[in-house]
Amino acid sequence: MPKIKTHKGTAKVVTKRKNDLKIGKPGSRHNTGYKSTNANRKNRKGSNLSKADQNRLKNII
Repeated sequence: MPKIKTHKGTAKVVTKRKNDLKIGKPGSRHNTGYKSTNANRKNRKGSNLSKADQNRLKNII
């Protein structure tokens, strides 16, 4: 069996943690000057992937 290659696009977006996968929130990359401070602060936090998505992505990261 050949090795499974890492999907580099996904690896740049998703961070592997101890028990789950962390992903950034959408809308936090650019044009943040006109967005509210509260929205920018919430975007910094990121979020966890659902269990269904974690099972789907665990082999390619």
